[in-house]
Amino acid sequence: MTKKIVAVTACAAGIAHTYMAAESIEKAAKKLGYEAKVETNGAIGAENVLTPEDIEQADLVLIAADITISPIRFTGKPLYVTKSIPAIENAEALIETAFKEAEVFGKKGTKVGKIQIGNDKEKVNFFTHIMSGISYMIPMVIAAGLILAIANVYAFQKDDMGHIVDWGFNTKTAMGYLMSKLFYVGQIGFKLMIPLFAGFVAKSIADKPAIAPAMIGAYLVNDPEFLGTEAGGGFLGAIAVAFIVGYMVKGLKKIKWPKLVRPIVPIMIIPFVATLVISLIVLYLIGIPIANAMDAMYSGLTDLNNNFAGAPLLIGAVCGAMIGFDLGGPVNKTALIFGTAIFTDTMAQYGINGANFVPQTAVQAAISVAPLGVWLATILFKKKFSKEEKVAASAAFGMGIVGVTEGAIPFVAAQPVRMIIANVVGSAVAGGLAAATGCKFYGGIGSPLGTFVGYIEQPVPFITWILCVGAGILTTAVLIGVLRRDAVEFASMAPTEDESNLTEDPA
Repeated sequence: MTKKIVAVTACAAGIAHTYMAAESIEKAAKKLGYEAKVETNGAIGAENVLTPEDIEQADLVLIAADITISPIRFTGKPLYVTKSIPAIENAEALIETAFKEAEVFGKKGTKVGKIQIGNDKEKVNFFTHIMSGISYMIPMVIAAGLILAIANVYAFQKDDMGHIVDWGFNTKTAMGYLMSKLFYVGQIGFKLMIPLFAGFVAKSIADKPAIAPAMIGAYLVNDPEFLGTEAGGGFLGAIAVAFIVGYMVKGLKKIKWPKLVRPIVPIMIIPFVATLVISLIVLYLIGIPIANAMDAMYSGLTDLNNNFAGAPLLIGAVCGAMIGFDLGGPVNKTALIFGTAIFTDTMAQYGINGANFVPQTAVQAAISVAPLGVWLATILFKKKFSKEEKVAASAAFGMGIVGVTEGAIPFVAAQPVRMIIANVVGSAVAGGLAAATGCKFYGGIGSPLGTFVGYIEQPVPFITWILCVGAGILTTAVLIGVLRRDAVEFASMAPTEDESNLTEDPA
């Protein structure tokens, strides 16, 4: 009888890794002669959901996720937990390992991947919780950012060279009134983004009772009026609040509450106690120091950009290089968070004209370089790629053109050292040039297409952005062509023995 596998895949953003891992598992299972059903937990929610019958009939449960996935429904089944990247890079090996090392979930004291069963100690790290929060935050960032960008396009008054000379809405006209309200909607989205992020980071640590206290605490730590400061605590304050609340609630849940009050503990007592305590902590302990530190950092970055001509180039190159390093992994996401945080926090503090665009512009310029670079390399250096790789490059192009950097992952898995070098250098070139030329990314798609889809202020309208990003793409493509060996040696796109142990794990 054919063995059956059920799997769940998920990544922080819920966009690329989730579905790439699912497809890889399905193909590998079919090749190995197994039946597989994969549930994806992407940005749109759970799809192809596993039924109780699917789980009951399964010989193996495989969770390949970068965020916390509850394993309770898999009690009594052999379970193996890993990250999404191993599934994308080599799903066949992962499945074979899973069958050998999977342990029955629910057996007290046993370990399953990153989960310690029986004593409620989840072996997850700091970044796992951060990624869980990001996965819920990203849809709000995108929605609010695009709405804000649409309103900005109408509000900015530009000269013949595309430079902004005035900004504002004429609310006496119907269109001006509508755009002013859309701008307000976008601002609200960015204002709620940080509390939402904190709420779901805390949920990753201590589940639902932690959401409300963390959201309220994160709002307060970013409210200058509440703190009596010039600025809020930004993302750093939200992260501090989320972890304090998460572990506070986790501790409160372990208390042996009297049987009489147990029904109201998760919905009344814990949220009340945690909210009260975190409010006092923010007000008297962490709020003001963090807010002052963030204000100093933002002011320092702004002064650096204004007083040193080479600062935007250097900062942009570093941020761009981080984007190209691990393609959606922790370094990549750190750069994205940093860019978003700097932009949103400085815009809230100094207004649209005083916002610091450098990090966000750099990361968005770099985000499509790796996938589009490998696609271009297959065109410029045809003899160095197999037919299978050229097909994969077409898929990489489709992802890269809409600003999804993960499209280059299969090529990095095949030759990690060479590809990482090419991606990092090309991404640094794009990020550095975009920042140095004064481009300002307000919202849209982080690819050459972004100059038409969204709003990017640039010295030469439409052209500067394309040239900056194109330079990075060309750099990556040329480096791939120079560093890559002949296609006949790498036709299978499998990691070589000398490089496989050097592959970076973005999870």
